[in-house]
Amino acid sequence: MCFSLYAGTVKPLTRKAWDKDIRGLSVSALDQRDAHIISHFNLPEVQRIGSTAGCGCDFPYVTLTKGAWVGYPEVIVDDPGWEKTELVNREALVAMLIGSGEKMIELYGIWQDGESEKPVNVREEISLKRILDSDFRFKERGFYTVNL
Repeated sequence: MCFSLYAGTVKPLTRKAWDKDIRGLSVSALDQRDAHIISHFNLPEVQRIGSTAGCGCDFPYVTLTKGAWVGYPEVIVDDPGWEKTELVNREALVAMLIGSGEKMIELYGIWQDGESEKPVNVREEISLKRILDSDFRFKERGFYTVNL
């Protein structure tokens, strides 16, 4: 099971396949398993954003367990390699969003299996710079309106 990050935009983001040798971000059109995710978005174009792992697992995220966000707000990263991976993905995501030319983007993160039809856990309006903060984590089934 993997974390998935989706972006809602006015115009489609440039599609880019994931390449295991380059390990950059990818952007793909939705497929059949993503069909229900569209209902959460207000903007007309919805696409999946892949991290350097191919899925969304290299983006910083937290899960909701028994009513609490595991590892949030007190984020403890004790692996310098993981911290570097998160930073690379944060910076690449912010660069991609800036390059989109959009004024506002919607982001939504879920676990792939069986969550696309579940209700949103939390809605937040954030600045683009917030994604770069070391304590920022995408919350499971968290919907973000990102002002660029």
